[in-house]
Amino acid sequence: MANVTVIGAQWGDEGKGKIVDWLAERADAVVRFQGGHNAGHTLVVGENVYKLSLLPSGIVTGTLSIIGNGVVLDPWALRDEMTKLRVQGVSITTENFALADNCALILPIHRDLDGLREAAAGSGKIGTTGRGIGPAYEDKVGRRAIRVCDLAHLDALDAQLDRLCAHHDALRAGFGEPPVDRARLIADLKEIAPFVLEYAQPVWKRLNQVRKAGARILFEGAQGVLLDVDHGTYPFVTSSNTVSGTAAAGSGLGPSAAGFVLGIVKAYTTRVGSGPFPTELEDETGQRLGERGHEFGTVTGRKRRCGWFDAVIVRQSCAVSGVTGIALTKLDVLDGFDTIKICTGYRLNGKVYDYLPAHAAEQAVVEPIYEEMPGWQETTAGARSWADLPAQAIKYITRVQELIETPVALVSTSPQREDTILVRDPFAD
Repeated sequence: MANVTVIGAQWGDEGKGKIVDWLAERADAVVRFQGGHNAGHTLVVGENVYKLSLLPSGIVTGTLSIIGNGVVLDPWALRDEMTKLRVQGVSITTENFALADNCALILPIHRDLDGLREAAAGSGKIGTTGRGIGPAYEDKVGRRAIRVCDLAHLDALDAQLDRLCAHHDALRAGFGEPPVDRARLIADLKEIAPFVLEYAQPVWKRLNQVRKAGARILFEGAQGVLLDVDHGTYPFVTSSNTVSGTAAAGSGLGPSAAGFVLGIVKAYTTRVGSGPFPTELEDETGQRLGERGHEFGTVTGRKRRCGWFDAVIVRQSCAVSGVTGIALTKLDVLDGFDTIKICTGYRLNGKVYDYLPAHAAEQAVVEPIYEEMPGWQETTAGARSWADLPAQAIKYITRVQELIETPVALVSTSPQREDTILVRDPFAD
């Protein structure tokens, strides 16, 4: 059976939560493969609203949910999130939840360092969530990380702590902070260890068993391609690779397991935090998009910047991530606009670009080239078939497909799970 990999094809916040939830009902396993608890997903199921930051969206439906090795894990955030979901009636057990034993941990010292750096950066702030994700990935790559499996061997952790503390003590001294409280850190780890180890296992092995049994696996990406540490708007990016290829390295399955790559794309464009945004609208139109789309971050609560749909960056995202088809979300936010614009290219120093240049200085000053289309006055909210959509809305979707050179597989017309138009079934490929 086909697997599906879901990624965001813009700057995150594209509505992946609803789409993953919709697909999770038909999957046998859902896997998070990168990022940390800086990724916010909101699921609306009937009258219930679930806000997830770390747990895979499949947990709400009882689907086997796995946190892969590519994720950096804050164990205290995980415990808090699980507690909140259980209060809402969600069952989380060792039968439906597993955690990779080779996950790197986010520690309190990572959160400290994240905050110190941003506070000292001034105009150079990147706009991190302050949750320690970047510093945790740095320690992982620097071979200083404490991993989930280390929690079962805390008495043998001295050498690892020596390397970790030597690095962080030097950084903290530069900020005028005292050295790491090593005794406190060990005490914190001893307190959280039993909770984490209950769910820890070699998930690569479990996933390979699931795959060999012919089950459907849904890989759930976090953030968006434009926040990828290699392919995004560097340095205003996250600390991991967010492209679909990461599903292989971040889960322990080979690249052939990725299956249908579904790129989630909002019908307009948003961004949280700092960084270039060619189609940003700092006027009444931008405010209208934000208000209608309720554009506030699930994790941070920060107001999102809003602008017209940028076909250039979405086409680029689809190319570098091998997107098979897109899910177009929040189409209903465009209801009522007399005119809708789509960015089809950029102008920079008299030259026209059909891609976003790599350098931050050029990204910051590119001028969008727009194509205008008539809007529609009818509502698309709650539409579940093409017949329910206004003719002009269908023309808009068709034009988006042409410009990004990738077909539409799904169209989402509200936060409700059922309000989805299925054009092409990702699991059928």
